[in-house]
Amino acid sequence: MIDKLNIVEQRFNEVSDLIIQPDIITDKKRYVSLNKEYKDLGLIIEKKKIFEELLSNVEEAEKMSKSEKDEELIQMANEQLFESKEKIKVLEEEIRLLLIPKDPDDSKNVVIELRAGTGGDEASIFAGDLFRMYTKFCEGRGWKVSLVDSSPGTAGGFKEIIFEVSGVDDVYGILKFESGVHRVQRVPQTETQGRVHTSAATVMVLPEAEEFDIEINMNDVRIDYFCSSGPGGQSVNTTYSAVRLTHEPTGIVAQCQDQKSQHKNKDKALKVLRSRLYELELNKKLEEDSKKRSSLVSSGDRSAKIRTYNYPQGRVTDHRIGLTLYDLQNIVNGDIDKIIDELKLVQNNELLKNTKEIF
Repeated sequence: MIDKLNIVEQRFNEVSDLIIQPDIITDKKRYVSLNKEYKDLGLIIEKKKIFEELLSNVEEAEKMSKSEKDEELIQMANEQLFESKEKIKVLEEEIRLLLIPKDPDDSKNVVIELRAGTGGDEASIFAGDLFRMYTKFCEGRGWKVSLVDSSPGTAGGFKEIIFEVSGVDDVYGILKFESGVHRVQRVPQTETQGRVHTSAATVMVLPEAEEFDIEINMNDVRIDYFCSSGPGGQSVNTTYSAVRLTHEPTGIVAQCQDQKSQHKNKDKALKVLRSRLYELELNKKLEEDSKKRSSLVSSGDRSAKIRTYNYPQGRVTDHRIGLTLYDLQNIVNGDIDKIIDELKLVQNNELLKNTKEIF
């Protein structure tokens, strides 16, 4: 372990020197990448200092227990020895997790797309419930939620809604587990017989691509301007502020009509387009990786049912890890931390198995 940590410290010192070099500072892509690496390595170096201190405590306590004649001092030394060894066990697990190569996309902001699936009006209402759940979850973490585009359902909720989430800590790394089909079982508002129906909505979580991640040739993009629709001020249906972008080589479409400014709508639509193109490349990588190892993160298969929200029984089941929680009301009100924590734990254990050679 200590040999591996010494190698990490050597790399940390190299990166510390690199990020102050003028040619690195002017290379935006490399500068951002190295700053991220510097931050991640810094966490490991902090743990290394504590680890070395504990090893020193163990060595000191062992010497004391062998050389001292006083029974009270020997007992104190043995207590320190036991305490330090227990702390080392816990710290070693923390360091092992930190040494696992991180997904470089984890630190990115995200674009989330929710679409009503099977179930008609009830599916649209459920998509609205999911949007509310994610909004509350993000607000609880101090993340910013910004609407991009939406298509309301006829009985409430949304046929489709697209929104951005931005924050300071691993937004994609936390929300990426939400991609897939979410299913709800409950009595719809329109049901007169009291029968339980099953409806579904699809969640797509895309890492928000930066300009240097995906370069878009604007000559390949058709830009259409149209009037905004839905609730709003005087500009709705009167000015051509809404923007639709079509990437002709792939046929991918992105649009935004949330802002009154045509320019702001175009910028938001471009972010979505860039993220969708980035997702194409990401899915290729995930499919290649999935041949080597299993992953809890969907590899482009959006038909995979990942979670069921059962209202009559008050339970939520995540099918990927067989987790069932009888806490539906809190979960749909944004308390999804416990589900994500369990998913991350399973993934980390899987990664540890696949990276034993590191240690």
